[in-house]
Amino acid sequence: MVSLSIAYMLNLERLRVLDALARHGSVSGAAEALHVTTSAVSQQMAKLEREAGQQLLAKHGRGVRLTDAGRLLAEHSARILSQVELAQSDLEAQRGQVAGELRLSAFPTAARGLFPAAFAALRVDHPQLRLRSQELEPEAAVAGVIRGDLDLAVVLDWYNKPMPLPEGLVKASILDDPADVAMPVGHPLAGRAEVGLEDFADDEWITWGEGEFCHEWLLFTLRAKGVEPQVGHRAAETHTQLGLVSAGLGVCVAPLLGRDPVPAGVVTVPVRQQVRRHVYVVWRADADRRPSIRAAVEALQKVGADLGRSA
Repeated sequence: MVSLSIAYMLNLERLRVLDALARHGSVSGAAEALHVTTSAVSQQMAKLEREAGQQLLAKHGRGVRLTDAGRLLAEHSARILSQVELAQSDLEAQRGQVAGELRLSAFPTAARGLFPAAFAALRVDHPQLRLRSQELEPEAAVAGVIRGDLDLAVVLDWYNKPMPLPEGLVKASILDDPADVAMPVGHPLAGRAEVGLEDFADDEWITWGEGEFCHEWLLFTLRAKGVEPQVGHRAAETHTQLGLVSAGLGVCVAPLLGRDPVPAGVVTVPVRQQVRRHVYVVWRADADRRPSIRAAVEALQKVGADLGRSA
């Protein structure tokens, strides 16, 4: 009842700005999440303070922090915005139309390998649906879905290292993505029909960024085989990794999704005990009835099935 009274008294969009400030911890972080300028965030907060009749922000070093009143109102704001999202989901479900805006993210190779074909199909089948996408690593993407910054996120885990998902999320499989080892064409193992990851104990690895889920998976997997990997180079993008392999600077794990074209001078060889990553899409359970989410999931699954058949 208190939250409903606040919603009646205060501007909903300004409560959204306050919620973003509370979640991101800074004016710049809130502005980036809301796709507005820092000046716009400051102006909205000044108006919200006048509406609330209390100071909601206080200076803290070079930034700002929420006052006690600001934290209290932010807690109500989160509940109000959740209820508004649920109401929008129910209305969209009742209307049964695939329309409005849908915000999606994917890790880079999934964005390259899945989004173009899926988005093109959605544009043809559902011209009233507006898609907004960005590249994000799985951990950041899951956090974005939980916060409500994203409607859908394409994420991954590996056959031997699942990524835990918080409560309140729904997931659907898109495809199992096989991975090979990519090596320079002159590598001693380049002519093999298959290899083991442990065969590269003496090679330098080209891997993902420090702390990224895929990088941690590679260290975990090699160490489980008794190999302490020598990491020579790090790159977020598969094509950058393959470029370094082509230059003779090491070897890398190269999943199939979004990999082509493989540059000249690189050979990819399957792993004996097949290495796969599981690619799936997640969304919030309270948005499960939205036709637009269902349509996007089906489009992604269709592209994933086509890729699986071609592989």
